[in-house]
Amino acid sequence: MVEMSSLTIAFILTVLGIFSAALAASHYNCDGPLVSNLLHAAFESSSQSSANNAPHFAKLNRRDGAGGWSPQATDRQPWIQLDLRNRMEVTAIATQGRYGSSDWVSGYLLLFSDTGRAWKQYRQEDGVGRFAGNVNADGVVLQKLSHSIRSRFLRFVPLDWNPSGWVGLRVEVYGCAYKSYVADFDGRSSLLYRFNQKSMSTVKDVISLRFKSRQAEGVLLHGEGQRGDYITLELHRGRLALYLNLDDTRLRFSSGRVAVTLGSLLDDQHWHSVLIERFNKQVNFTVDSHTEHFRTKGEGDSLEVDYELSFGGIPLPGKPGTFLRKNFHGCIENLYYNGINVIDLAKRRKPQIYSGNVTFSCSEPQLVSTTFLSSSSSFLSLRAMASSLGGFAVRFQFRTWNPDGLLLSTRLALEPQRLELQISNSRLDGFWINCLTRIYPAASTGHKVNDGLWHSVSLSSRGLQVTMTLDNEPPSTIDLEDHMEAGDLYFGGCPSSSPADTGCENPTLAFQGCMRLISVNSQPVDLNLVRQGRLGNYRELQFNTCGIHDRCLPNFCEHGGQCSQSWSTFYCDCSGTGYNGATCHNSIYEVSCEAYRLAGSSSGYFSIDPDGSGPLGPTKVYCNMTEDKVWTVVTHNSTDPIRVQGSTLQKPYIMKFNYSASPEQLIALVAGSEQCQQEIVYSCRKSRLFNTWDGSPLSWWVDQAGERRTYWGGFLPGVQQCSCSLEENCIDMNYFFLSYKEHLPVSEIVIGDTNRTFSEALYRIGPLRCYGDKSTWNAASFYQESSYLHFPTLQTELSADLSFYFKTSAPSGVFLENLGLKDFIRVELSSPSVVTFSFDVGNGPVILAVKSHVPLNDRQWHYVRAERSVKEASLQVDQLPLRFLEAPSDGHLRLRLNSQLFVGGTAARQRGFLGCIRTLTINGVTVNLEERAKMTPGVSPGCPGHCSSSSSLCHNRGRCVEKNSGYVCDCSQSAYSGPSCKEGAESSVTYTFQEPFSVMQNRSSQASSVYRESSRARENMAFSFMTTQSPAMLLTVSTFSQQYIAVILARNGSLQIWYHLHVDRRPDVFSPRPTSLVDGRLHRIRIHQLPSWETVIILCSFWITGGENFDEEVMQAGSKGFIGCLSSVQFNHVAPLKAALLNRGSSLVSVRGHLEESNCGLLADSTTSHPLSGKCESEKHDNDTRHDSAVIGGVVTVVVCFTLCAVAVMTRFLYRHRYKGTYHTNEAKGTEFAETADAALRGDPALQDAMDESKKEYFI
Repeated sequence: MVEMSSLTIAFILTVLGIFSAALAASHYNCDGPLVSNLLHAAFESSSQSSANNAPHFAKLNRRDGAGGWSPQATDRQPWIQLDLRNRMEVTAIATQGRYGSSDWVSGYLLLFSDTGRAWKQYRQEDGVGRFAGNVNADGVVLQKLSHSIRSRFLRFVPLDWNPSGWVGLRVEVYGCAYKSYVADFDGRSSLLYRFNQKSMSTVKDVISLRFKSRQAEGVLLHGEGQRGDYITLELHRGRLALYLNLDDTRLRFSSGRVAVTLGSLLDDQHWHSVLIERFNKQVNFTVDSHTEHFRTKGEGDSLEVDYELSFGGIPLPGKPGTFLRKNFHGCIENLYYNGINVIDLAKRRKPQIYSGNVTFSCSEPQLVSTTFLSSSSSFLSLRAMASSLGGFAVRFQFRTWNPDGLLLSTRLALEPQRLELQISNSRLDGFWINCLTRIYPAASTGHKVNDGLWHSVSLSSRGLQVTMTLDNEPPSTIDLEDHMEAGDLYFGGCPSSSPADTGCENPTLAFQGCMRLISVNSQPVDLNLVRQGRLGNYRELQFNTCGIHDRCLPNFCEHGGQCSQSWSTFYCDCSGTGYNGATCHNSIYEVSCEAYRLAGSSSGYFSIDPDGSGPLGPTKVYCNMTEDKVWTVVTHNSTDPIRVQGSTLQKPYIMKFNYSASPEQLIALVAGSEQCQQEIVYSCRKSRLFNTWDGSPLSWWVDQAGERRTYWGGFLPGVQQCSCSLEENCIDMNYFFLSYKEHLPVSEIVIGDTNRTFSEALYRIGPLRCYGDKSTWNAASFYQESSYLHFPTLQTELSADLSFYFKTSAPSGVFLENLGLKDFIRVELSSPSVVTFSFDVGNGPVILAVKSHVPLNDRQWHYVRAERSVKEASLQVDQLPLRFLEAPSDGHLRLRLNSQLFVGGTAARQRGFLGCIRTLTINGVTVNLEERAKMTPGVSPGCPGHCSSSSSLCHNRGRCVEKNSGYVCDCSQSAYSGPSCKEGAESSVTYTFQEPFSVMQNRSSQASSVYRESSRARENMAFSFMTTQSPAMLLTVSTFSQQYIAVILARNGSLQIWYHLHVDRRPDVFSPRPTSLVDGRLHRIRIHQLPSWETVIILCSFWITGGENFDEEVMQAGSKGFIGCLSSVQFNHVAPLKAALLNRGSSLVSVRGHLEESNCGLLADSTTSHPLSGKCESEKHDNDTRHDSAVIGGVVTVVVCFTLCAVAVMTRFLYRHRYKGTYHTNEAKGTEFAETADAALRGDPALQDAMDESKKEYFI
């Protein structure tokens, strides 16, 4: 109770502190003008065009002199800077052109510095460094800074100006005074804050400070306790690492301490802010504008530190449990520990503070950097100064992100030899290149140098050797052929002039990065002289600043993608994440089993991503597609029956279920499904589910939200049923189905009444099973141009993907739109054949358009997917080529919207969409169009016309039939069955043949005079086969008039089609493919006879052998027999194999020999390299070794007289249509109760067009 009271008090104090700070801030204004009262000496510029254009005339709204500052026309890098005399806090800036002129600046950079020598570029919240300037001479453009600047010097660098004029500028800066308590640490000093008692234990801590340093290593804060607590804030490799542990002695002496790391490039000699907020185990760690939230290690809630906290270093590095790290070298200001100003106490020499070698003013080292801006044209050339010792020596420091670039090139005295130092594949290499352009790699370093850190390199020659040293590595040597001295030195790249003139040529790329501390022959190089044109030469350099920028902070790679970068961009490695795209945004998996089925997949294990591009990852499930419904099955860790004994209500039996998906994934899966269920099998003896006296539960299960549930299968939530009594009458298995999907899946089961004699319970919890995808046909129809659906604002600042289907007859219309103050995003049909995706994130409007070669307003479904990220934007329409556009490397990143999302129209009620939109998904979340359409005039839920899709939903001649909420595939005219008419009804048939005989024959010849096809008819035949034997007969069609069509395999394995349509002529032979098809692989044959061929075919039989009417080669192919697989045989609307297998014994079909149903045609997809004959024979005759065992199973043709079959169909349909049936599985439904095979055959859908609506297969 005391602890809770203290926590409550701490919380109240925190709230009061925040309220007090907010109240104080409301009375604190930091927007006063800072330039108007500056003296002339506070202004400085790179140049001035005249005395009247001096920089001190650049005050806002002033007309003195020529009305503002203008540089000389020859100034290559103009700038103007202000000295505010003291460090000030700057919150806004304003610019204006030169009064009464055509001179103004339209774009500029803002730099700041404490010393006026080392500058840093200001970047706005999303990393943009460029500010928009003026569009005329007298207008004022105010820019409020997203985060304030605390500095003394400001520099404006014009980038663009009026093309019809020149640079003209007047400025104002707004802010207020800034008070700072500063301490300087020299790498050996520290501040110790000693507690009044032996140890300090806190449940809440707030530590804030600002620091700057030119070194990448150093401890800023450290404290520890004897029970294992510690806190350490350390600068490591230019980043800040926070180590924090509460009451865990195991971690104290282990090497497995885990740090939370933030920031980057923090050794840039500029101020960085740090804030650490802890309450119990919850911690907020903020560096500059980036915050990390985490939970500490350890068992306790308080941080216990003994004796003292040290700042700036660890005074006793030999103390047990401390880090052996370097002390901090730099400056710290405004250091507060739980509201105590530590530096102020140190300055006033308070007894609780020990300040060893700490001074209270910040020393400013003279380190000035230069930025090489271009990877193709930047260079710095210097004349090598003579050395008194002969040879030459060069030393400098560099930092970069690029893996390649030329650092140094010099022509040696023994021309035309030269020496090069370059970064190659992230390593530093030294090369000696002779006159024959032969390259001698002479030295190479071991570690990567494109890590953004400063690296020191030195190159010196003495005698016949050149020595190269990188950082603290052992030196590498290059052996030369003669004594030589360096000529001109080219740093970072080579001039664009001829290499023969300069002796310098870029090997691949010029260096893009920063350099500093350049010295030649032990003489430091003053780069200010280079900038002023008094020393050397240069191009594409930026002096007095290092413009390196960490593009992986923050990390824009989503879903765990690894970020890497170059100087100008970043890259995402999406390997192993389950996502792809420029930022690992798009899932490579479908969102549901229903989507896999629509893509043509069959049952099996699949990875699904229930929220698409959302934060949840993919999970593996089983997709059962053997029924009309597609079931998604998620298993757990305990699916076997479990017997429970000895449990009581006080000590119940508890089983927690761990599913193959996370709880968040399960919630998304259940929410996106139409229905879910879970089976519970329960049997018991002398075990009750409920107390018979008061109805209190003795056993229960826990739902997905952790709530206890006492209802069981078949009842609604809250109804207590299925209790077992004490009379031992619950010994049979009971099956319950939980189907209230909002409570599924079962996360835990508790059984509490099995402790009596002979008392026991046996249970089994089945897997979670769900079917349907609520998003697939979630649609809305728009009937009025002024109508629309509105939804909450899109939360898509950094990345957004939009996808949907549409169909319309209108020539144009807006699909969706969301607006901000200036930003917007819009997808529309801009013309009958063009879809456009447009947006603006602050860099100007961007438009992507995809044009179709056919109109898109054809009342057919069309698919649209638009994506925008910080890297690129793309637009996909149907299967048309993808259009994409890369984002600018230094542009605005965030899409800021504030209005509602409008679907099917705009806020102005103009250019509305007329038609249907379905399956609208935004960042993996399906927008419920139907629900909103129910309450919106001019819009109705749902959309007819599912079959008018841009892709075929029913395959293999299957017919798509519309339904209210989906469609059904009518497979009655196809040789295939299944939901999409893609499953072979007979699978495939295995045949072995020895002697000629008819396999199928029509017994009713009378019908030949009844049915004839017109001479202008089109004949269509199709079948699949595979074999390793030739010659062989595949299929024949013959008539009573001695006409026939035969499809055979010739001796060479090629396919031949024989047409004998005129008895007085020789047959025509057509060989469509001369290559052999006798390869044990599955081949699909389709034959279409053109109407122009004169044929009168009365189908009598499918022959494997001929008679006197067949030519000798055809008869020979039939007499040799066939060993192989035949499947999916179709002649026009007749599927003879399907009819034969499903209607054995019919008087209409005769089967002779051995006709066996098999799946070898399906197996061929995965085992096509195996000879079929051996596989089929081994399956049928494992124990038979006789040579003649391969008898007859290979009928190549199935004998069916299609004339009589067709007549039978029509006659029985017209006069005996008392029975209708449909095919669902390998055995036709309705045939099990038929009195005869003939009656069953009459119900076969392969021979009828009729289909029972109640038995069709549906897609929902």
